[in-house]
Amino acid sequence: MNNRFRAVRAAIDQNEVPYSDMPSRVSEYFGQDVFSAQVMRDYLPRDVFRQIAEGAGKVEPIDRKLADLIAAAMKAWAISKGATHYTHWFLPLNGATAEKHDAFFTPVGSGLSIEQFDGTQLVQQEPDASSLPSGGLRNTFEARGYSAWDPSSPSFIMDGTLCIPTIFISYTGDALDFKMPLLKSLSAIDEISTEVCQLFDRNITRVYPTLGWEQEYFLIDKNFYFARPDLTLCGRTLCGHTPARGQQLEDHYFGAIPQRVSAFMKAFEVAAWRLGIPVKTRHNEVAPNQFELAPVYEEANISIDHNQLAMVLMEKVAHKHNLRVLFHEKPFAGVNGSGKHNNWSLATNTGKNLLSPGHTPKTNLLFLTFFINFIRAVGAHPGLLRAVIASAGNDHRLGANEAPPAIMSVFIGSQLTSVLKEIETKVKERKMTPDEKTDLKLNIGKIPRIIFDNTDRNRTSPLAFTGNKFEFRAVGSSANCGAAMIAMNTIITQQLRSFKQQIDALMAKNVEKDEAIFRILRKYIKESKHILFEGNNYSNDWVEEAEKRGLSNVKETPGALEEFLSANTVRLFTETGILSKRELHARYEIRMELYAKVLQIESRVLGDLAGNHILPASIRYQNVLLDNLRGLKEVLPESSYSEVLGQQAYTIGKISEHITAIKDNVATMINARKEANALEDAAKRAYAYCDTVKPLLEVVRYHIDKLEILVDDTLWPLPKYREMLFIK
Repeated sequence: MNNRFRAVRAAIDQNEVPYSDMPSRVSEYFGQDVFSAQVMRDYLPRDVFRQIAEGAGKVEPIDRKLADLIAAAMKAWAISKGATHYTHWFLPLNGATAEKHDAFFTPVGSGLSIEQFDGTQLVQQEPDASSLPSGGLRNTFEARGYSAWDPSSPSFIMDGTLCIPTIFISYTGDALDFKMPLLKSLSAIDEISTEVCQLFDRNITRVYPTLGWEQEYFLIDKNFYFARPDLTLCGRTLCGHTPARGQQLEDHYFGAIPQRVSAFMKAFEVAAWRLGIPVKTRHNEVAPNQFELAPVYEEANISIDHNQLAMVLMEKVAHKHNLRVLFHEKPFAGVNGSGKHNNWSLATNTGKNLLSPGHTPKTNLLFLTFFINFIRAVGAHPGLLRAVIASAGNDHRLGANEAPPAIMSVFIGSQLTSVLKEIETKVKERKMTPDEKTDLKLNIGKIPRIIFDNTDRNRTSPLAFTGNKFEFRAVGSSANCGAAMIAMNTIITQQLRSFKQQIDALMAKNVEKDEAIFRILRKYIKESKHILFEGNNYSNDWVEEAEKRGLSNVKETPGALEEFLSANTVRLFTETGILSKRELHARYEIRMELYAKVLQIESRVLGDLAGNHILPASIRYQNVLLDNLRGLKEVLPESSYSEVLGQQAYTIGKISEHITAIKDNVATMINARKEANALEDAAKRAYAYCDTVKPLLEVVRYHIDKLEILVDDTLWPLPKYREMLFIK
């Protein structure tokens, strides 16, 4: 380690950030910065609060008078907490969060002002935000873009600003965010799931998806972060030789949390708890400097808002601790990347989890109905699930023996496989005998005892059933969960509608309800076998088997994104009313454009690193070796220096070889980038970057990494992996 980075390491080791002086009981301050039901009860008239409580969970317009009362209560509460501004907080299609702050105060003349915030300002704003991605849904010169309050997600205070979760739409009403289609999908799945549940339990009048996300991330000291232009500008290292010690000793995973990281985690958790984010779990992940946090599951809409808010909070808290958070899916080559496991399930107003079997054949049949319908939905739309998790960053991670592959499949475990086989073999097209019905129901009644005890997890599966939920493991760590949840909600909505129609048709023909359900489920089990896989998703055998089954294995983002435009996907979203064909095409355009921009930035940064950092240092060292070579010739007798000179000459030759290769490939990469940039079509540009620019990134990296182990450490211009990857 050269002197420059020794000083950085010394500063790191000595740095201790004190933990916030907060009450030891989280319950004393949990949600204190949230405009919660308890706050509304305190600030609103009793009859108004009762009216809001009765409408909880319903997607209905807010009466103007009621909106004024809520706005007045919000303002009074926010000001009492020290807030001076308010903002409509939304989730645009760039994957980040967006906000435009306005002060509460309004001048009233004579040098006086008042604090003002009414129902109109609460319910709707016109933030413009014309430079946010729209995929052609509007032009940048067309400034009108509206944000509208989402009353189902609570407002909160952050940094002295009242943040009001909202949707974001264009002047023509097209969705420009993740929340609007998410809310539509929640309403749609509620309606059809409730209808299906009514076949079993009339007390179920509401169904809603729940989500528990697991956020993986890396931490790095800010000094190393700013000493690496690739980390600063790209979020990942574009070069760096694998260190002798990485994760192979398996000593970081679940190990003791480093003191400095623990201080960061504690400070973050306090901030998260104040905002009502139910963070529960923290631990070291597999790779050095990699960690994970997870909250208790919540309603999907609130959970997604909380994940986006948590990512913002993590960056803010890390900054105070002289750290930086890396959400990129693969910030360091040679060690595991980061994902964001999405644990999805369905809950009811009666407190039941529809993916958790009950204790009777009837409740188990309800479970199996939703369980099998979900599997069939995935089997009908594997390409869509691959598309919604596609990104330039996630392409580095998928299938790298650390994350699921690009092949979508479902794991359910041996016991549930046996249950499905039981249904498939015993249910016939003819009417079942009473004995067959009794035998089948008795076998279904055995499900509760096997779920948690006998069904193991498959960490290689993209979609694994884990006892009472499906875990979508392929989502990238930097992604907004909304894209994956919209897709999952929509495919199950379409599937349940089809299921209900088929059940109604059979019952209209006087087929008994349970028998009709069994018949349809048997049909679905047969149709879904191709998507079920219980083995090692990392194996080459599975790649071959998946191809035989007709499952796609699209490894690059541009190809995966084509699914947004497929007839199957367009029909899915338009028939369910979640997204129009125009909105789907916009998302395709946005993500193609984003992919090309990411690779464009990476190639420009790598070219700069090579030309302005790596090559000058390598040439400088090469000159040192040449001077040494000439000196040896002058000092040593000819009989003794031939071997030494041969070794020196070999090293000089290898350095020259790598320098030449870097120069040539960077020049080729620049030309490829220029040709790609000249393409006006976003899709063609993305494919050009994928096919011609991306491979050159790896070639240039290879030669830089070879130089890193040849050039004198004191001359190497960038912090190395062995210096960055071990926080104490």
